[in-house]
Amino acid sequence: MQHSLPLTTTPTAYLSQHAPDAPILFFAPSVLQATARRFQAEFEGLVTYAVKANDCAEVLSNLVAAGITTFDVASPAEMAAARAACPQAVLHYNNPVRSEAEVAAGIAAGVASWSVDDLSELAKLDRVSRNAEVAVRFALPIKGAAYDFGSKFGATPDEAAKILRKVAAMGFIPSVCFHPGTQCNDPTAWGSYVIEAARIAAMAGVTLARINIGGGFAADRGFGTPDHRAVFACVKKALTSAFGADAPDLLCEPGRAMVAESCVLATRIKGMRAGGDVVFLNDGIYGGLPDLRDMGLCALVSVFGPNGPRTAKSTSRIVFGPTCDSLDRLPDGLPLPVDTCTGDYVLFGGMGAYSISMSTAFNGYGVQKVEMVSDLD
Repeated sequence: MQHSLPLTTTPTAYLSQHAPDAPILFFAPSVLQATARRFQAEFEGLVTYAVKANDCAEVLSNLVAAGITTFDVASPAEMAAARAACPQAVLHYNNPVRSEAEVAAGIAAGVASWSVDDLSELAKLDRVSRNAEVAVRFALPIKGAAYDFGSKFGATPDEAAKILRKVAAMGFIPSVCFHPGTQCNDPTAWGSYVIEAARIAAMAGVTLARINIGGGFAADRGFGTPDHRAVFACVKKALTSAFGADAPDLLCEPGRAMVAESCVLATRIKGMRAGGDVVFLNDGIYGGLPDLRDMGLCALVSVFGPNGPRTAKSTSRIVFGPTCDSLDRLPDGLPLPVDTCTGDYVLFGGMGAYSISMSTAFNGYGVQKVEMVSDLD
């Protein structure tokens, strides 16, 4: 993947000057660093970053510059990426299912915190230093997210108490963790989890060192600015209510909400059919737009033509990506201005998360370039 040096420009200024025919992810370090500093200022605990959202070297190094030095990693490759950006990075290995080889890689990398949701996975950590933290991941049947992470990971509260008791008996630093689900807009979901964490600790007879309140923080998709302060306030209230003066420390691991707003994905219209009702882009679900397939269309979309932004009223379009697969199709109904033409650029905002990390080169397409800009349009 090609990376450019920082330019004092914006996405539309770059498009006007260079007229690229391939999709480009425009990355504004200033936006990312501002988001990272806001999380650290508003959250009363340790702020880490979930590398899975975007593991680009530019992103990781700018997070380090903003003060983020602890990373939630899910594989040995992500460990290496975090350490490349920050040799002293603290690693939290929170993918709760690992092979023996992955456990060995984590030990070699000096992972400081591990998560588990099953006794069989805890048994794999027998060779891990007892100075490490082991957080028991639990799940609750709580709604409010775009999709539920609890269907794959997370013990029931009763099982979590058994695992937590074993964690303490093995001599690890005992903690708990949870994830309320992607793009969760209900602050009370976090509060319910914190209350349940206290009940699990009481059932286990274990004093918790920390509670990892996970990721899941909503990113702006153009339908209203997410209120992260409300989430933090709900967590603090629940923590005080459930634990009183003996409350454990907190940490969070935003991924999407940390990096999404720092990037704009610029695509170009290759062709149009049926009177303009069907649009073919040079990128799609196999490239930088898989998140739209999974999360639905966002409202942070604009069109840039030869003479500047298209400002006419919009009409809904059917949009396909560039590959030969008919599944390469965005959810129907993307609003684009009525005067949109072949050769125009369609810009998708809020694309810092899961665009690069999930992009493939199927049929020779995909996002191949990250262009750093001083600001976003």
